[in-house]
Amino acid sequence: MPVQYILGEWDFQGLNLKMVPPVFIPRPETEELVEWVLEEVAQRPSEVKAQDGPLILEVGCGSGAIALSLLSQLPKSQVIAVDKEEAAVSLTQENAQRLQLQDRIRIIRLDITSDKCRTHLLPWGPMDLVVSNPPYVFHKDMEQLAPEICSYEDLVALDGGDEGMDVITHILTLAPQLLNASGSIFLEVDPRHPELVSSWLQSQPDLHLSLVGVREDFCGRPRFLHIQKSVPSVAAL
Repeated sequence: MPVQYILGEWDFQGLNLKMVPPVFIPRPETEELVEWVLEEVAQRPSEVKAQDGPLILEVGCGSGAIALSLLSQLPKSQVIAVDKEEAAVSLTQENAQRLQLQDRIRIIRLDITSDKCRTHLLPWGPMDLVVSNPPYVFHKDMEQLAPEICSYEDLVALDGGDEGMDVITHILTLAPQLLNASGSIFLEVDPRHPELVSSWLQSQPDLHLSLVGVREDFCGRPRFLHIQKSVPSVAAL
C-alpha cells in the first residue's frame, strides 16, 4: 500500500491533505503545475489583480490538491472543482473544510465527457482559468504501471485512452465556451502530448485556442501546457 494511504495524509504545496484510497495521490510534478499557474496570475496587469481574484475551474479534483493550493495562495480566488468520482468529491470537500477554504470552492460531481457538462458549468462562467491534471496515460502503457498503483489507486484517473487524449480533447472542446476573452488552460500531460495537442488544436481552428507555452518537469520532460484563448479577428469573422 502506498505510504500516503498508510499515513492517511500527505503534504502538497505546504498543505496537509487527507488521503484515502482509491483517490489518486498527487505527485510532486503537479506542484510544478500549480507554481506555473501562480506565476501566470502574478504577471497579470495590476488593474486585473486589483479586482476580485481569478475564477478557476479544476477538472478532476481528486483529493483537491490543485484547487486548494490555488485557493490558499490566491486569497481572492474562487474555484469550481469537478470530478466524476464520488470518493474524490467527498475527499475534496473534507480537505477544503480541514483547511477552512470551503467558502471559496464549489465541488461538483460531474463527468467532463458527459453531454450535460456544458449546461452545468456555463452558469458559473465566464472563468479566467481552467486547470487540470487529467487522465493522460496512453492505454497501452497502463500495464506498465507499478503494482502498488494498479492495486490501490483509481485507474480511471490515469487511463487517457489510445493516445492519452480522451479527456484532454473534451476539456479543450468545452473550455472556449467557459473562458473569458483572454482565458487560459493549464494541463499536466504526457511528454508525447505537446506535439499531439498542438496538431489537434490546428485541426480545430473554430475553438480559437493556441498552445502558447510548454514547460518541462524537474526531470526535463515536457510535462505542462499553457493554452490560450484568442478572440477571433474582425477579418476572420
